[in-house]
Amino acid sequence: MVGIGGLIGSILRYLASVFFAEHVNSPFPYATLIVNIVGCFLIGLLFAVSDRWEVLSPEWRILLTTGFCGGFTTFSTFSYESVRLMQDGEMLFAFANVAVSVLAGFAATWLAIVLVRSI
Repeated sequence: MVGIGGLIGSILRYLASVFFAEHVNSPFPYATLIVNIVGCFLIGLLFAVSDRWEVLSPEWRILLTTGFCGGFTTFSTFSYESVRLMQDGEMLFAFANVAVSVLAGFAATWLAIVLVRSI
């Protein structure tokens, strides 16, 4: 189940990278940032929905969270791109990437949980 979810998540992650590479000309790693925020929101949503209504079997939960979200989000890429920005002298972009990714990621996960709990 993890492998199936990871396969799908990894393919979508790659497609997001291709899309941003073709449409955004910037040293800032927007694709990684957006994927990580969306992935954080999605994992928060999945856990909250699963906890609240028990609509996901353990197999689907592991496929979607560990598999899909794990394959889709890109912490190792985020780390590498941040270090690379620092090595390239882009300190402002490096620190912005770290700060926005971490803060927005936590906020997205929290928001998903709050939204589900409010239903």
